Amino acid sequence: MAIPDFQSIMLPLLRYLSDEKEHHMLDVHDALAKEFGLTEEELKELLPSGQDSVFRNRVGWARTYLKKAGLIEPTRRGYYKITERGKKVLEEKPSKIDIKYLTRFPEFIEFRETRREREKASENEIIDQSNLLSPEETIERAYQAMIKDLAEELLQYVKKCSPAFFEKLVVDLLLSMGYGGTKKDAGEAIGRSGDEGIDGIIKEDRLGLDIVYIQAKRWENPVSRPEIQKFAGALQGQRAKKGIFITTSSFTKEARDYAEKIDSKIVLIDGEKLAELMIEHNIGVSLVSSYQIKKIDQDYFSEE
Repeated sequence: MAIPDFQSIMLPLLRYLSDEKEHHMLDVHDALAKEFGLTEEELKELLPSGQDSVFRNRVGWARTYLKKAGLIEPTRRGYYKITERGKKVLEEKPSKIDIKYLTRFPEFIEFRETRREREKASENEIIDQSNLLSPEETIERAYQAMIKDLAEELLQYVKKCSPAFFEKLVVDLLLSMGYGGTKKDAGEAIGRSGDEGIDGIIKEDRLGLDIVYIQAKRWENPVSRPEIQKFAGALQGQRAKKGIFITTSSFTKEARDYAEKIDSKIVLIDGEKLAELMIEHNIGVSLVSSYQIKKIDQDYFSEE
């Protein structure tokens, strides 16, 4: 049997999760491979990049589309389960679930429209005074769109993780950014949770020449000015001048304005920026493909 397209995988994937238990995607992949009767050769077939298998990639896209439609949801890292909406869909006994079917759900429509807007914006930027962008610019446009999608999905994972895991995530990120000295130092400095967040200190550099105070809130609601005022007051109480306030949500305009006006230097990192930093420093993400763009080396062919 030929490798099925990702839309043909949607319904079998949802059925596999119908027992309402959480399943790791590796188990889902293996079960679907058996259901479709794929051979070892078909399972080993790679994408043109050579970095991932065709079938695994298509299962991943089927999972993403079902998640965007609210039919399945992540429970923890690598695990998914069916939602109440997903169960209702199966009760209708659909013969097929594809993109057209998923357009009945507003979240999926919003997801598709957002993607179309990005694609349309990219297309509009491609034509400038009747001239096409260079291939490098076209690749850059596509890359930025993929990064945007990845950041949105990554932030959803962060919001679902436990307070203890969130502590680890923040430590890993700050260490990757050059803060904290050793991981042991950072863990001892930050390893206390409260109010579903982290309050602690970390070295600004490996030598510990200065200390940065940290507060992190795994919140859904925007962080308002009073929260920043409390943090600034805590800094003054410690005679500290530098702080980092991290949240999985956002900051109100009043909170940002206040942080800019006070003497203490407080860096505000919202959920969007947090996801961007995680991607930049390879926290919670892994490399799938890497492409090198090359050009002719004019000097090599110079015979002078």
